[in-house]
Amino acid sequence: MGQDSHRFSEVDKKLILGGFEVDLKNGLEGNSDGDVVIHALCNALEQAIGGDSFSVYADELCGRGVVDSREYLKVALENISKKGYQINNIGITIEAKTPKILPIADEIKGSLTKILKIKKSDIGINATTGEEMTAFGKGQGMQVFAIVSLIKKNNS
Repeated sequence: MGQDSHRFSEVDKKLILGGFEVDLKNGLEGNSDGDVVIHALCNALEQAIGGDSFSVYADELCGRGVVDSREYLKVALENISKKGYQINNIGITIEAKTPKILPIADEIKGSLTKILKIKKSDIGINATTGEEMTAFGKGQGMQVFAIVSLIKKNNS
């Protein structure tokens, strides 16, 4: 299981969720593109194999100018592959007031399938405002929880 959260940027920045560019004026703060979905997923993948936080390599990549979170996800995928695993399925929960997630969930899944090499049907996405009880539900940012199920690769 992995988690990540970012506040919305006060300057014009693209909002990227799961590698998909959302049509919304303000993106999320962060040294990278702020893709909170991929960041939570990287943390989940690393945790599943007993690894460290993805920030161990993301900070180094970001320092070299790599701000596309899909590149961080590639590192996490290499790490699970080295341990003899592949993704079985993933679940993603997004807490935010905006944007509305369900209308764009299929696009987020489509973007993730290209990177993860799994079927859309192996990715679950749901969303909540949490009844606006947190800063995320009040529209100040986004929080994502990701859970991943791994299986041993056939050749391991």
